[in-house]
Amino acid sequence: MVMGFLSQNRIQKQKGRSPSWVLIVIVGLWSIGIALGITQTPPLVSPVVLAENAPSPNQIGSVDGIQPGSELGHELYLNTCSSCHIAIPPQVFPTQTWQQVIQDPEHYGATLQPLEGPSLLLMWKYLQTYSRPIALKDETIPYRFNRSRYFKALHPRVDLSQPLTVNSCISCHPGASQFDFRSLTPELQNSP
Repeated sequence: MVMGFLSQNRIQKQKGRSPSWVLIVIVGLWSIGIALGITQTPPLVSPVVLAENAPSPNQIGSVDGIQPGSELGHELYLNTCSSCHIAIPPQVFPTQTWQQVIQDPEHYGATLQPLEGPSLLLMWKYLQTYSRPIALKDETIPYRFNRSRYFKALHPRVDLSQPLTVNSCISCHPGASQFDFRSLTPELQNSP
């Protein structure tokens, strides 16, 4: 009789709680469902828009190819920055400048809503990956093109005496609005 009571009591306790393997299976299935949902989501930009803005096969396009894992940060950067001006390659400023730019709500005279959470992290990872940190100890962090030695190094044959703006890039790089900074105007293509 005592043995029967103990067995019934143990069975009732086990019925009240799920075995841990059931919980593991449920979490595993949920994770797989989320992963499939992420891979099935449509792109942020429609394929038609991508095809219209893609460089022709003869163009090299962007300054650097985008490595796997940086694509989403790159797209976020392009969509965010090019909504107001031409998105410039991360290589023109040091990493420290980009860190200030994406955290400062005062953006060259305009007040912006700051990026937060995953958007901020994705964009920062992209900018940090494709820019270079300041190597000189006494160098000040440039906030303008004409003060960036990285910009000057990328433009060794360009007279930078005129005032520069983000939109002046088009005068030499006709594909700049499509993030193509390799293509140059005909008069600059064969310049010494």
